[in-house]
Amino acid sequence: MSDEKIIAEARRWLETARGDLESSRVLKGSGRWAHACFHAQQAAEKALKALWYRLELDPWGHSVRQLVDLLETEAPDSHRAVRDLADAASDLDQFYIPTRYPNGLPDLTPDQAFTEAMANRSESLAAAIVDRISALMR
Repeated sequence: MSDEKIIAEARRWLETARGDLESSRVLKGSGRWAHACFHAQQAAEKALKALWYRLELDPWGHSVRQLVDLLETEAPDSHRAVRDLADAASDLDQFYIPTRYPNGLPDLTPDQAFTEAMANRSESLAAAIVDRISALMR
């Protein structure tokens, strides 16, 4: 793939990540905290995948933490630039499934289990990841 196409694909993923982050903010403002947490996770996942595409790598999976960790072997220089985001990535991973499915948690629906504080924190963590990846891709 040409450099132009690689950059374009990475930008598509980063723009989608930014859209997910904005969706998280809108949902949080509407009191839809579980959904806000999920979209924050999606923003971080897609931002990291944007970096992977920019590095001409093939990202796989939905774990934000794994996308950070696997860069250590796939692209060590880039891993050094994001490794301090590993804890944030781990925190966001918890929002991938239980925010969406009523059987993801015992006896509760996602709307009962997730809180405004969780939505605020997930948005903050995702924004840090999206901002870092945006800076790296400039």
